[in-house]
Amino acid sequence: MVWLKFILCLAIILFAGTKLAWYGDAIAEKTGLGRIWIGLVLLAAITAMPELATSVSSVALVRPPSPDLALGTLLGSCLFNLSILALLDILYPHIPVLSQASSRHMVSAGCGILLIAIAAGGILVGARFPGMALSWVGIPSITILILYLVGMRRMFLSERSHQSSMQDAPSQYKEISARTAYFRFALAAAAVIGAGIWLAFVGDEISQVYNWDASFVGSLFLAITSSAPELVVAITALRLNALDMAVADVLGANMLDIAAIFPVDVFYIRGAVLSSVSSSHLITAAVVVVMNLLVIAGLRFRQRRKTFIVISWYALALIGLYIFAAYALFTSGVGLS
Repeated sequence: MVWLKFILCLAIILFAGTKLAWYGDAIAEKTGLGRIWIGLVLLAAITAMPELATSVSSVALVRPPSPDLALGTLLGSCLFNLSILALLDILYPHIPVLSQASSRHMVSAGCGILLIAIAAGGILVGARFPGMALSWVGIPSITILILYLVGMRRMFLSERSHQSSMQDAPSQYKEISARTAYFRFALAAAAVIGAGIWLAFVGDEISQVYNWDASFVGSLFLAITSSAPELVVAITALRLNALDMAVADVLGANMLDIAAIFPVDVFYIRGAVLSSVSSSHLITAAVVVVMNLLVIAGLRFRQRRKTFIVISWYALALIGLYIFAAYALFTSGVGLS
């Protein structure tokens, strides 16, 4: 029965995520903000909602609270999201997918590295200095939120300047009014958020039924399912020839996942959340940093052909790192309690 609930949550998220890319592209056209900014903020905010809802619910609604499940969902989603770029590379014919994407995505990837490094530092330092907090909210969580907001403002100004220098493209969504696009986008978003909240309870039930460690369940099972919107949106955007929107959604969702540590910390009233989790999350954090560096390398060194006919070298490395992290989490995180 628990797996039936799991599959149902997945089906809802997949269906709603399919609609998000299409209406998101329509909103990008009608607002004139551009696909990168829409992917980086609007789509990322919605597709990251299952992770946010799942992680907050894991400490606010699930009893007893499970900070490992919450943080595992956020960090594991970053891990899975970056592996989506490898899938896009396989689906994109002939040319490495990051060679066709805008080099401006390197800023997003670099910002993601900074945020994940602060989170990892909070886990390391928090175990020794649990008093590094304002009230019960940890200082690293507050720092992450401030840097995220500053980074998003700077990227917004950069994208607005770039967009104003571009000529107007022909309209592709004349048959849809702006009001209709907003309304249907909101409906899809509501479905994603609702399924994400339910998913927190399903994940906790899975960990209890199989006696699995919460950090493993969060980092793999919940992370994969709650990242389903990013997967569906990215593939749909690729089919719409909106490659920059797909890449921006993945990288933007990763930054938002790390920024979501702050609301998790607010709802976890037993202390700073990064001081209360297993050190096994450092495995995920380290691998995510390396994967972001590979993305930057792919954007910087724009190869004309794929290294192995159907896949680029960095895409193969991303898949290998994901498998390594999954195995490391399984061997270190599963055990009898």
